[in-house]
Amino acid sequence: MKGVQRAPQQSVKEENDMTHPLLSQEHIDTYQRDGVVLIKGLFSDHIAAIRDGIDRNMAIPGPYAAENLKAGEGGRFFDDYCNWTRIPEFEQVIRTSPASEVAADLMQSRRVQLFHDHVLVKEPGTSKPTPWHQDGPYYFVQGAQNVSFWSPMDKVTQASLRCVAGSHLWQKPVVPTRWMSQTNFFPEDDAYMPVPDPDAEGMDIREWDMEPGDAVAFSFGILHGARGNQTTRRRRAFSLRLVGDDARYVTRPGPTSPPFPGHGMQAGDRLRDDWFPFVFER
Repeated sequence: MKGVQRAPQQSVKEENDMTHPLLSQEHIDTYQRDGVVLIKGLFSDHIAAIRDGIDRNMAIPGPYAAENLKAGEGGRFFDDYCNWTRIPEFEQVIRTSPASEVAADLMQSRRVQLFHDHVLVKEPGTSKPTPWHQDGPYYFVQGAQNVSFWSPMDKVTQASLRCVAGSHLWQKPVVPTRWMSQTNFFPEDDAYMPVPDPDAEGMDIREWDMEPGDAVAFSFGILHGARGNQTTRRRRAFSLRLVGDDARYVTRPGPTSPPFPGHGMQAGDRLRDDWFPFVFER
């Protein structure tokens, strides 16, 4: 008796070969190797919506909003996060932009969950840089499949994001600090390394001139910062943090940022999808 012929199943590799038109295999290889890559035009069709959302966010800040300048420091450095549920423009961009599909390709993940959004605005004449830091140690999520998109809504030359290539593979993470006081989030712990000085140490820093809607994609483990904005232009940036199949809740030795109080998750749990919705699935 002849055996039943079955249609060949599509392999994971074949599925992942169907990359978004904004990407090439070189983008994916660079992201997997270096932890950071530039994606031209990721949000180019959503600039007006994001700008409107940032205006709304700054007019009505959320509970986590911060002004990151001390008395006497010029300009304004505003940031706020976790506002997509109350700012419709942000939710629209998250749901309709190609960011989640591009994230799936870069992370090599079947599914993509939203972690949170983040707005960072440096007004003209803001000399204060964004301190060097890794995002991962602030978060309660663990896993290799993750990506942050940082996208300016204004042309940037001097105030662009700066990322240390390969730092997501360091043996120890960098200790998270409070930006204003420069004190550590966690008590002294040998599991973390002090914040390095990438310029003084000659590290491989990636930095680009960017047009509105371009995006730097970088791993939660990438050491990054930004220069001050001493130009005559605003520097409004929208960030989107996404996670993939291997994301799990993890405890930290101190508070996390964002805190998401009352989440109820235990170590090793998948992120609850009623709080962190799936935004793309193959």
